[in-house]
Amino acid sequence: MKFFRVFLLLVVPFCLVHIVHAAEYRVSTVQQINSLISTLQPGDVVIMENKVWTNATVVFEATGTESQPIILRADTPGQVFLEGTSTLRIAGRWVVVDGLVFRNGYSPSGGVIEFRRSTTLASDCRLTNTAIIDYNPASDSTDYKWVSIYGFRNRVDNCYFKGKRHLGTTLVVWLPDSTNPNFNVPNYHRIDRNYFGFRPVYPINGAETIRVGDSNTSFSNSSTIVELNYFEECNGETEAISNKSCENVYRFNTFFKTQGTLTLRHGNRCLVEGNFFLGEEVSNTGGIRIIGEDHVVVNNYLSRTRGTGFRSAISMVNGVPNSLPNQYFQVKNALVAFNTLVDNRSNFDIGTTASGATLPPLDCAIANNLVRGYTSPLLKYTTAPINMKYEGNIFFGTSLGITQPPGITTNLNPELVLSTDGLWRPAATSPVRGGAQGNYPTVIEDMDGQPRTDPKDIGADQVSSSPIVRRPLTRNDVGPLWMRTTTSVAEPAVHMPDRIVLEQNYPNPFNASTVIRFALREQSYVRLEIFGILGQRIAVLVDGDRGAGIHSVTWSTEVSSSVYFYKLTVSSATSSVTTSTRQRTMILTR
Repeated sequence: MKFFRVFLLLVVPFCLVHIVHAAEYRVSTVQQINSLISTLQPGDVVIMENKVWTNATVVFEATGTESQPIILRADTPGQVFLEGTSTLRIAGRWVVVDGLVFRNGYSPSGGVIEFRRSTTLASDCRLTNTAIIDYNPASDSTDYKWVSIYGFRNRVDNCYFKGKRHLGTTLVVWLPDSTNPNFNVPNYHRIDRNYFGFRPVYPINGAETIRVGDSNTSFSNSSTIVELNYFEECNGETEAISNKSCENVYRFNTFFKTQGTLTLRHGNRCLVEGNFFLGEEVSNTGGIRIIGEDHVVVNNYLSRTRGTGFRSAISMVNGVPNSLPNQYFQVKNALVAFNTLVDNRSNFDIGTTASGATLPPLDCAIANNLVRGYTSPLLKYTTAPINMKYEGNIFFGTSLGITQPPGITTNLNPELVLSTDGLWRPAATSPVRGGAQGNYPTVIEDMDGQPRTDPKDIGADQVSSSPIVRRPLTRNDVGPLWMRTTTSVAEPAVHMPDRIVLEQNYPNPFNASTVIRFALREQSYVRLEIFGILGQRIAVLVDGDRGAGIHSVTWSTEVSSSVYFYKLTVSSATSSVTTSTRQRTMILTR
């Protein structure tokens, strides 16, 4: 039998010479957490006991450092349950909260989780590996958010948000208002690798899944990145994502059967890149709605959506003359390029009307897009735009719907074939290959993360022999790793891992013990070893067969403070196992 070996080697940087001693505290009550707050030092770890914490008001304010954050974590990820009226407040700097589950309760005041304590905001803090599940009040008209991000450079990643049915956005980024000395200072937050799912339709506005800013701060720069998230049936209202600030990036997300759109509602100069909108023929599923100035929409794939008007695959909305902050500003200088739209009910709707909106899109460009559809029209002018530039587009399948302008070809079959990943891609003889026109030097890769070399292809997919590095996400690609194969929180099990994963140990740095997690796509022989800084083997933690799924190993040791690294070797009898290398640092402090 032929075996393929996978080595994930964590290499130690030899420049680490100063190690700060850290402490580890185990707590079973909120009072114990409160008593520790004033004494915590960089690198300290507070471990919450595995149990149900009822009506727990957790306030975690501390000051760590970039290399030595202060951590609040579950003893076992996913086994600390906050119920009743439990809430969490994160404040200070370089703080990490990891592995909690909110369920069977509601927030009595304010958000479930807020990145602030009163007027003390959070900066460089992180919420990770955490779940909020069906955390709803008795009345659906009660308005509160599940996560409110304040401050600067905070991150929400690998979390799970499911079943919000009451009024209020699931996750909001708040910007400083004009009375704040940090007004218009970008906050650089990051929202990535999260699961957002099953938000039912709400009868009025205010039920978005993500909102970045609000109408009062819509001309402020946020520079928030929303990437690699999975949205499943986020149907609360027309806007699944509501952009209300400037210079944000929405990239590489997947929207599955989601009736809400990615809406650039207020603000300017945002980038929408490389997202997948998979409508699956569900009614009212939508795509991208553009309002404001200087937005760029490139490399997106939109398929089988069934919305029209505001919920079209791509729409540009009319502006209101002398618009108030909460109305509609005119679309100006938008670039919509290199997108693929396949089998949507409404592909392009230009000049979509809203209350009092009479100013059509101005000086915009639609370039090198590929549209295939069988519902007429392929391009709808609700209001004719002013000075619209078309270049290098192919629209095929039914009538265009307007007098054909230069820059749109309608008589060329793009020759799309359904690939094994479920996406429609150009065949080898497709006329889209090398057919792009114009100079778009900033479009340097396609929806797959493959490089775009000249001559560029029309649409989101550049035919390439380079490896595909991105694809439509699934539930199994996002959210807490501990949730992906477990039903411990009464959620449906999801698919087994589709690759080998070796995570960074946690906590890190650590005192006395640390946890190492890895995932296997199939039953394999596994060897997990610890090595010292000079390469000497310190311990063998695993040596034997392990089944497909998620595995956790605790290393408890009495060795001295130092830098260590660990190596995972996986042997399998199939040829489908891939090989990868990661670099990590593991620091033991006493």
